[in-house]
Amino acid sequence: MSFDTGSSFAASTFPGPSTVIDLDDPWSPISRRYDVCILGLGYVGLPTALSLTGEGRAVLGIDISTRRLASIVAGDVDVLEEDRIRLDNALAANQLHLSADPRRLREADAVLVCVPTPIDHHATPDLAMLRSACQLVVDHARVGQVIILTSTSYVGTTRDLLVEPLRRRGLEAGLDVHVAFSPERIDPGNSTHPQQLIPRVAGLAHPRSAYRVEQVLSAIAPRLHLVSSAEAAEMTKLYENTFRAVNIAFALEMSQAASALGLSIMEVIDAAATKPYGFMPFYPGPGVGGHCIPCDPHYLLWQLRAQRLDLPMIDRAMATIAGRPRLVTQRLRDLLSERGIPIGGARVLLVGATYKPGVRDTRESPAIQLARQLSDAGAEVILWDPVAVTLDLEDGRVLTSVARPRADVDAAVVHTLHPGLDHSWLADIPVVLDATYRLSDPPGRAVV
Repeated sequence: MSFDTGSSFAASTFPGPSTVIDLDDPWSPISRRYDVCILGLGYVGLPTALSLTGEGRAVLGIDISTRRLASIVAGDVDVLEEDRIRLDNALAANQLHLSADPRRLREADAVLVCVPTPIDHHATPDLAMLRSACQLVVDHARVGQVIILTSTSYVGTTRDLLVEPLRRRGLEAGLDVHVAFSPERIDPGNSTHPQQLIPRVAGLAHPRSAYRVEQVLSAIAPRLHLVSSAEAAEMTKLYENTFRAVNIAFALEMSQAASALGLSIMEVIDAAATKPYGFMPFYPGPGVGGHCIPCDPHYLLWQLRAQRLDLPMIDRAMATIAGRPRLVTQRLRDLLSERGIPIGGARVLLVGATYKPGVRDTRESPAIQLARQLSDAGAEVILWDPVAVTLDLEDGRVLTSVARPRADVDAAVVHTLHPGLDHSWLADIPVVLDATYRLSDPPGRAVV
């Protein structure tokens, strides 16, 4: 299968010259419709598209990156095995159509916006991609469409970037179009909680849109939990991920307490988890990465800071998470010093670089900071990660994974343990800093 980049748009998408089409007119007719258009085919958009095709929906996937579209066509994407099968079937059956042309948004009865919402180096929300995507949706919206924003953002985003701009274009939410916010609940690389088994929260811009929104989301969720507004749904998503951030930060601090007392934090957590109520296990690690936990709480902090409201617990939790890689670096420095090895000139093997096991994604991975800090301290950093073969550092440098793990190093920092890989060779390395807390005991093992 191929995808269009826009050059054949007028010829292949719309009827012949006898029909006049005005792309700026939301009431202008179109000749062909998809059930759903997914705008943004990343870790959320692509699995969502595949869930919809699996339910028999005709799906148009739009992404401005032709490189991403080519990877999808080639099957070179980081998805679960069941989604890989769905992708092959959807492409073969012509159920999933791909395009880089945003004008084709008009062809779908429903549009789901699934674009990233990262933060910048100052922990300030970067809304550029989201603003651009929402503007495209507004520019090409037509009467009767359902428009659902799924990207995590500040409270009021749906109203600011969709409802009000649509109104200025002459489209009233609840009358001419149906607008909602329904945050994604996808756990990349985890087949235990597939999207189609997870209830979905949705907040409507107008109550009249309930039936139309439910028609769309029922294909990818077993149950829809409606809240009173889009703003309530936006806050729900921020609450979910901030809850996780605060508890992870607590686990990081408790791991330090356990180490200081000569105890195994994993033993303690496993014991506490036997309590059937009032406890939920969170585990320490080298830090927190990915698109959600290191980013989403900052959208809440940023918005409320502008209203002069401080949230000290959340602020402290995010600082603890951000500072974790530096603690790992300092711990390695101390371990090497105990052996009389200065970190400057030490050869350090970084084992795994992705933000979680079993995925290729290195976004916001603590490995980025670890590699930079170790390098800045004068260490020679060697990467071994057969899942993500390159790691882009913040200063433009790129670490490329060695083909085989190296034992001729002074130390190893175990950052990510991918399933199915043999790590027994770590026994030959004199210093093994296990930042995952999940290794059995090689002779030189230590924890943070």
